[in-house]
Amino acid sequence: MPNLVRALRIGAGCAVLGVAAVYLTRVVSGPALSDAARAVAADPAGLSIGLACYAAAFALRAALWTRVLPGLPNGHSWAALHVSLLGNHVLPLRLGEALRVTSVTRRTGRETAPVVASTVFLRAADLLAVLALAAAAAPGLVLTLTGAWIWPAGLLLVAVTAAGFAWLRRTRSTGTDAPIAPALLALPVAAAAWALESAVLFQLADAAGVPLTPYEAVAVTAVTIAAQTVAITPGGIGSYEAAATAALTALGTPAGPAFALALLTHAVKTAYALVTGAVALWVPAPSYFGRLRLPRVLPPRPEPRPVDGGAPVVVFIPAFNEEESVGQVVARLPATVDGRDVVTIVVNDGSTDATAERAARAGARVVHQPRNLGLGAAVRRGLAEAVALGPAAVVYLDADGEYFPEDIATVVEPVLKGAADYVVGSRFTGDIRRMLPHRRLGNLVLTRWVRWLTRRRDLTDGQSGYRAFSPAAAATAEVIHDYNYAQVLTLDLLAKGYRYQEVPIRYTFRETGTSFIKLGRYLRKVVPAVHRELNTP
Repeated sequence: MPNLVRALRIGAGCAVLGVAAVYLTRVVSGPALSDAARAVAADPAGLSIGLACYAAAFALRAALWTRVLPGLPNGHSWAALHVSLLGNHVLPLRLGEALRVTSVTRRTGRETAPVVASTVFLRAADLLAVLALAAAAAPGLVLTLTGAWIWPAGLLLVAVTAAGFAWLRRTRSTGTDAPIAPALLALPVAAAAWALESAVLFQLADAAGVPLTPYEAVAVTAVTIAAQTVAITPGGIGSYEAAATAALTALGTPAGPAFALALLTHAVKTAYALVTGAVALWVPAPSYFGRLRLPRVLPPRPEPRPVDGGAPVVVFIPAFNEEESVGQVVARLPATVDGRDVVTIVVNDGSTDATAERAARAGARVVHQPRNLGLGAAVRRGLAEAVALGPAAVVYLDADGEYFPEDIATVVEPVLKGAADYVVGSRFTGDIRRMLPHRRLGNLVLTRWVRWLTRRRDLTDGQSGYRAFSPAAAATAEVIHDYNYAQVLTLDLLAKGYRYQEVPIRYTFRETGTSFIKLGRYLRKVVPAVHRELNTP
């Protein structure tokens, strides 16, 4: 069924384009088009005035939306309108209208219902104003081009506008703060915006030498927009030119110049839509695609948790089928660090070999996941188990033997001294004894990505498997996906204001077992999780 619907849409769009092409080939005049284009190019002042009026029309609409939907920032109102305009120029069937809603809900966190209700109300009022303007400016032209359907269409728009307003009132918290006064401005503001839009046509007609009064420019613009209410092709390509050409010829403009003026007007509006829409996707922050980096200004450092004099340093080691290395890793950990006992927890992530037994034999406390849930889930469990012991510091260490357990004092020292809340052992400022070339390249590329995400030039190792946490950082750390932890954990703790530091460590490639990391799967899992982390309140 979806394929059939898609085929029908494509077929309808092609049919409209075909009809428009046949019609336009009968009226198009190459010399008229080139003459009009040269005339417009020779009058940059007139073109600038037209574009300024066009921009002012959207500024009016944005300001009205912020009144109808209190709390909506003017910048995001402006951006949503222009993202929608861009979508309508590149997508068929006026699908850009949906982007108006998603732009606001994604970027401001507003609930969907009031945003949709206000959009329906304002858009219906917008189209009602178009019909009213057309009927007032040139009633004869409207009746000639539209016929009797103008009346039921007008009544339908009145009904939709009223329904949109009623829906908007229901989405508000109380009846007393319903936007009655701003709603009364919807029709006059929409009419003023459409009048400003008609300045594009008027200025281009003046430059091209096509006699057109301001009232006629308003009427042609209104009739053309009314014909574009449900545009099948992206931006109404073809149907826009056909409708505008028909309206201009009905006012007495020869077919050739009429088509040239219609095409140039549509081209100018499309250029405006593409440029401003592209800007609106990114400005203001956050972008339409959400935050892509941490904000420049982060919260202040959270208050540290009190630490008892006898509190241990707790090391947790997630392990999945690491029977050949986990026992040695546990055994090589020192018994004390800076006078504090070291307690080791191995999180057995559903291993099917002797991982749990060998870890316990080496002296670790073993906790079991119900099945293999993934490294991210094991890190969550390890943090929770460690915090429950009232630690002076928490250390994360890989179970594969690639990192040196003897370096724990170096990694945990900044936390114990209160100089940092989150410490990462950096292989690239330390001693790498062996790392496969493709692994080195992958780590360096991903580290550059994390450095960009965090805006930290001092970040040199984004994937290290050796990290330390203050009690507060360990208690509030969140890992939002099960597959991995490295990037999202760093983003989470930095976004909360915890102090970051790196220390050099030693590293050598594993001699036993195999890594679960596969580049394609890693990117498919990690990239969406990073985006979700950046855009989670």
